[in-house]
Amino acid sequence: MMLAAFVNVSANVGYPLLALLVGAESAGALVPGETALIVAAALAGQGRLSLPVVIGVAAGAAVVGDNTGYLLGRRGLRPLLAGRRASGRRRRLVARGDEFFQRHGGAAVFFGRWLPGLRVAAAWLAGESRMPWRRFLLWNALGGIGWASTIGTASTSSARARQDRLERSASSASGSPQSCFSSPAVASAALSLALPTDELVAELGN
Repeated sequence: MMLAAFVNVSANVGYPLLALLVGAESAGALVPGETALIVAAALAGQGRLSLPVVIGVAAGAAVVGDNTGYLLGRRGLRPLLAGRRASGRRRRLVARGDEFFQRHGGAAVFFGRWLPGLRVAAAWLAGESRMPWRRFLLWNALGGIGWASTIGTASTSSARARQDRLERSASSASGSPQSCFSSPAVASAALSLALPTDELVAELGN
């Protein structure tokens, strides 16, 4: 599994793998891009990767992937849906989509970054609806940076909190044997293990 590579490889491989998965998902491929960001950010929480680099790589890959999806939607999906052979019903649906992206395209592109289905489809739909590219690029860049920053920071904080809990649990567990000896039964057992056999018999005889 590709995500397992994050755990066992160096940062020189982890960052390109993160870029590949996030960029491919943003372009429309069914790969775990956001999961890759979560894993990489969690490793940053353990000190194995750099959080600023993880955020920068993920944001850049998201922008590049979304722009690829935008071009594919504009040049491929648009002619397919609204070509000369398109039915009247399909043309009306395309016209509604154009109107929606004309009014709410910026919000759809921006907030779509946090929604699994729309994250993959928003760029394609924006291209198909012929949303002006400069407007798309602005909201896409803001969404990519915001998404990478919030998901990355939250995942790192969660990983650090989990690690702190494990360390506290290990610390309390290491101190528990001292308190265990306050129990008479346990103390007696410990004493029996500590004394040689002859001394133990003499002790019991007394």
